[in-house]
Amino acid sequence: MNQIAVFGGSSHPQLARDICAQLGVPLNPTRVTRFSNDCIEVQLQANCREQDVFLIQTLSSPVQDHLVELLLMLDAARGASASRITAVIPHYSYARSDKKDAPRISIGGRLVADLLATAGADRVLTMTLHSPQVHGFFSVPVDHLHALAELADHFQRYDLSNAVVVSPDLGNAKTAAAFARRLGTPVAAGAKERLSDTEVRITAIIGDVRGRDVIVLDDEIANGGSMIELLRHLRASGARSIRIACTHGIFAGSALQRLAAEPDLTEIVCTNTLPIAPERMVEKLKVLSVAPALAEAMRRINSGESVSALFHDVSRLGQAAE
Repeated sequence: MNQIAVFGGSSHPQLARDICAQLGVPLNPTRVTRFSNDCIEVQLQANCREQDVFLIQTLSSPVQDHLVELLLMLDAARGASASRITAVIPHYSYARSDKKDAPRISIGGRLVADLLATAGADRVLTMTLHSPQVHGFFSVPVDHLHALAELADHFQRYDLSNAVVVSPDLGNAKTAAAFARRLGTPVAAGAKERLSDTEVRITAIIGDVRGRDVIVLDDEIANGGSMIELLRHLRASGARSIRIACTHGIFAGSALQRLAAEPDLTEIVCTNTLPIAPERMVEKLKVLSVAPALAEAMRRINSGESVSALFHDVSRLGQAAE
């Protein structure tokens, strides 16, 4: 590879270490200082001059602290004369703020994209944006990965002869269809109406799930309200067994415990784009690693190879970046 320098923020140090282990490069230290006035200072503690710099920082809780830390990391790398700076953001949490659906509200996904570019990001590497249009918010190149391969590899261990992939809503149906193609199963979807950040209403299941082994696929699970509502409808529609899968396991509050308490839910599968504290783990939860995928994308960015060639399913969804 060309000269590369990788730094990790404080949001998910284990993922940063795993990525560097896959790349075979050291994870350079970052010092974060919080002053008495609550301001943050960041120092990248390795040489950046004329280096291809990658800054790994997922936007996990507390999101605002980790975002500001990333902006300061970008500024520090730019001030240290890095030749190119890539912000590696496995979970771009502000992607949910992608449209003006009420009067006088901010569109955080676009604003944060502008802030990243202003702070010094030359390109962004991220995974499973909440909606495709967020990709267009960025004025710098974006490599948008997905975790369908990792999730499919996990579920292919089971007997899928009676399985069906279910999308919680119609907006995610294209991704669910691509996932179903990988598994060789039919696809169904819920008709969902979001009432608030924590409340949804599902009016129907479009497709046949009666007597089927259901695999629910979503981009993220936050408070679990959508999933619990969907489980109720799947149960009423006669599903034989239910597993759920997502890329981003946010699991806010007691979401993980509430989901695990559902008696007919066999398994909860997510990836490690976000950290989950050991004390919050439950028996039904399986966490898959996306470190190999992110590391390979970083290697290809560094060597000037195509990244989208790795993720052809996303190209068909109109979400890939070259």
